[in-house]
Amino acid sequence: MTLEIGTILPTSTPDPAHPILGDVRAAARLAEQIGLDSVWSTDHLVASAPMLDSGVVLATAAAVTDRIRIGFGVLLLALRPVAWAAKQIATLQYVSGDRLIVGVGTGNPAHGDVGWRAAGVSFAERGRRTDEALRVLPDLVTGRPTVLPDGSEVTLAPGASMPPVLVAGDGERARRRAAAYADGWVAVGLEPGQVRTSVTELTALAAEYDRGPLSVTIVAPPLATDPGHAAEQLAAYAEAGAERVILAPSGAQWQADYEFAAKIKAQL
Repeated sequence: MTLEIGTILPTSTPDPAHPILGDVRAAARLAEQIGLDSVWSTDHLVASAPMLDSGVVLATAAAVTDRIRIGFGVLLLALRPVAWAAKQIATLQYVSGDRLIVGVGTGNPAHGDVGWRAAGVSFAERGRRTDEALRVLPDLVTGRPTVLPDGSEVTLAPGASMPPVLVAGDGERARRRAAAYADGWVAVGLEPGQVRTSVTELTALAAEYDRGPLSVTIVAPPLATDPGHAAEQLAAYAEAGAERVILAPSGAQWQADYEFAAKIKAQL
């Protein structure tokens, strides 16, 4: 059975009162040393809790590791000019040795719209801007001439190989966006039965665009605290069609959470 297990780097937390801001270098090194498959950075300009810049975090993680994949979990692509985002993605892909995964989302409404206003970008139009950005992102990253949404033409150099793109969100628009533009889909906290249903729906949607099945990544699945029981639960996710799970640190002692993830992986 193959199920990739990743973990979120200590860069933020859903609880503003208890930010999980740890040593990114140590976390990335530990994740690689204990055999995890990927490390991920959250992303926002102004969130409901302290949060580090995702590009800097992933560059740091890439610099101190050799094997482990690094991922945006997830990048608010519409918060940035798409050409600038593509430049950062291409550079991360280059400096990491083609280890990047680009998760893309439109932003959790729980964070509000202050970050979008601070960036001078419409919160209401973030879905449309995300679609427009995803449409041109592969050409920009790989260094091909690209016509941007405003009609201007640009070619970024040097280009890089295009990393896998995963679109996040459990709504209909997000699923269709994943089917149209992405290599995979990301959702938070689904049960295995929900994953199985989602895989069927995504396969049908992708077929409408003449595209093959998408990979499925589940973030923060509800797991038991016993590694053996948790491994059985993750086996059910794999059987339902999930390719990857991403576990989130539960507190400031992220090392223990990483080691727990490694114990689970060893039993799968």
